[in-house]
Amino acid sequence: MSALRSLFTRARLVGLALAVFVAALDQLVKWFVTGVMAVNSAGDQKELLPFFDLTYTRNYGISLGMLEATSLEMRWGLVLVTGLIAGIVLIWMMREERFGDIAGLALILGGAIGNIYDRFRFGYVIDYADLHIGDFRPFLIFNVADAAITIGVVLILARALFFGEKDEDKEHNASGPAPEPARTTGSDGADPALEN
Repeated sequence: MSALRSLFTRARLVGLALAVFVAALDQLVKWFVTGVMAVNSAGDQKELLPFFDLTYTRNYGISLGMLEATSLEMRWGLVLVTGLIAGIVLIWMMREERFGDIAGLALILGGAIGNIYDRFRFGYVIDYADLHIGDFRPFLIFNVADAAITIGVVLILARALFFGEKDEDKEHNASGPAPEPARTTGSDGADPALEN
């Protein structure tokens, strides 16, 4: 029982809930865009803001369209590989102690689950978020899952680069104050610091 308590800490439970929330939000937004907004065929596009459109695309590959699944075997291979990666992220998250790291990993896990579900169900990932400045597009068309994965990776990297040692110092200091240095006494037993 105590092993389960140490595994399922409050921070890890919140991380698991965050991963489920991200995956559910990703699927809900995809449903809304393709169903309610009817942006569901290649070439469909709706302008929402001068710099943001909904543009339907199917991503048969992984990040940046790499490793495109051009056959049924490759499709299931991508499902398997991305599922294994998600499993590794889950194990990593369940071993972490610090909430900042758990939150970053939860975002990655939730995004991965959202995209794996698409790939399992359709054979491709639905992307729709088209951020642009005129004809310049700083990003490929993406979805909530992609954004969560990116934010999670940035959070993990930022914590590792900028906050790793500070967190370790805080954990070390949280174990209790450092012992006071021993004071020397004079030959008569009196504390020289108290004598004027």
